[in-house]
Amino acid sequence: MIRHRIFHVLLLTILLLGVGSRLFAQKLPPGPQVLTIFSNVDDTEQPYGLYLPKNYNPKKKYPLVIMLHGAGSNHRLSLRRVFGKSNINGETDVEATKYFPEWADVNYIVASPFARGTVGYQGVAEKDVYDVLADVKKRFSIDDDRVYLTGYSMGGGGTLWIGLSRPDVWAAIAPVCPAPPRGTDALAGNALNYPVHIFQGDADPAVKVEGTREWVQRFKDAGVNIIYQEYPGVKHDSWVNAYQDGFIFSWFDKFKRNRFPERVRFSTRQYKYNSAYWVQIDQLTPGTLATVDARFSSPNHLDVTTSNIGALTLKLAGHRSFKAKNPLEVVIDGKTVSAPTSDAVTLVKRGSGWEVTPYQPTPTAKRPGAEGPLSEPFADRHVYVYGTADNPSPEELKNRQDQAFQAANWSAYRGEFLGRIMVFPRILADKEIRPSDLESANLVLFGTKETNSLVAKFSDRLPIQLNPGTSDYGLFYVFPVNNHYVTINSGLPWWTDTQAPMGGFSLNNRAMAVTSGFKDFILFKGTYKTPVAEGYFDNDWHLKPDDASKLSESGAVTVATGATASN
Repeated sequence: MIRHRIFHVLLLTILLLGVGSRLFAQKLPPGPQVLTIFSNVDDTEQPYGLYLPKNYNPKKKYPLVIMLHGAGSNHRLSLRRVFGKSNINGETDVEATKYFPEWADVNYIVASPFARGTVGYQGVAEKDVYDVLADVKKRFSIDDDRVYLTGYSMGGGGTLWIGLSRPDVWAAIAPVCPAPPRGTDALAGNALNYPVHIFQGDADPAVKVEGTREWVQRFKDAGVNIIYQEYPGVKHDSWVNAYQDGFIFSWFDKFKRNRFPERVRFSTRQYKYNSAYWVQIDQLTPGTLATVDARFSSPNHLDVTTSNIGALTLKLAGHRSFKAKNPLEVVIDGKTVSAPTSDAVTLVKRGSGWEVTPYQPTPTAKRPGAEGPLSEPFADRHVYVYGTADNPSPEELKNRQDQAFQAANWSAYRGEFLGRIMVFPRILADKEIRPSDLESANLVLFGTKETNSLVAKFSDRLPIQLNPGTSDYGLFYVFPVNNHYVTINSGLPWWTDTQAPMGGFSLNNRAMAVTSGFKDFILFKGTYKTPVAEGYFDNDWHLKPDDASKLSESGAVTVATGATASN
């Protein structure tokens, strides 16, 4: 009896504590404000602007708008912009950043990532956008089928890139005078299942109207639901018109995400973005555009066409055109395959045909998180490591430290407009690396096995190494080791350019700016602009025979035994 009473008292206490925690939990005020996420890229707090509607009720589901700022702007300004609040006459962006004006309430939650400043929306900045999305969903009650994406200028380009690379996240997207990163155009067909609204000024000197018109035509050709608004005489401030009087919210109101569309068209070059809706690409060649077009032509009958794909999975559970008790027929690349009725069907290419069978990649196969190219290690947590294994002189040690610092100095000041990139990776000596670093971070290693103890530690697994005493050459490559990337830079720094200093408009410092143009490896002489050999490792991280020959014949590199693919 006593035990029962004690149990009931404890249960009541727990319930009261739970109720109390909800009653007395700190509540955020309605309106515009700034929150932060903790980024594991560099262990920093990163800000984002947030709008919380009046009378927010956690028992209800709210639509969410992710708003991406342009170059030279920030999260606070872009939060103002999406509500149609431009600077007052004569007011600078610096002055406008300091406060939030009054604006009409909308029944939306809005989040505006800082995303490290002016750096585009790939790599670390892209990760920040998704981290902000996850943080908002964790904090607030969000309707997953009513998540929208918009942005202007650089943020308009980010809207295209992020919206097209993962189309099943969004219910609609609205790019304003968009300046997308290279290669985004090949993904236009990915927008088949949501509407796109583009805004552009025809007198824009920064984002030319001709380029935006090409995007509109590209979407039309792909069968996308595209709406285009062009403003005569408007320059590079078309967001003033686009976001006026809360228009964007009333437009977004019309649309919800379709989780199970009848047709999925999806293109990608990376395992990082390998699925959309009910289609997943299991095998592709990173760097090569892979495309799938899958549709239900009738219940339990699928027509699929592919390009540059070796395996894919159709995840059909929940689709209204899939009946689990009926036979399933798939016509893929013109060949009919009878598939067992299953919620998920995996097809693997065999010669000129396809089989329904589990996909079993080799242990060394490229996969998400281990696919390259050289820009990928820098898109997540990474540490720059200089070598001390050969007991260098104080002068040589200073040179090595300076080289690592140049690569890691993302936050160099680039002038009033571009400002700084707020990424702060660590720089360590090889002897300072801890087991926790090996477990959690990609490593950017400078030197050779003779000078850097970590290069020596991994040397029996590395496919290529710069020969001792080699001068005037630079070797730069990425390779997966223990579930992370190891990036090796031996000899000349990968950003070496003896011809001219970098000038003009750049979203990054020299070291980071050039990585986006690299594949998996490069050996160069004198400058990265004069490569001796460059390319991708194959799908099992082996060198192609022609690339191995070029590397060996240079006399500067040793190719490891077993590192070359067989013919």
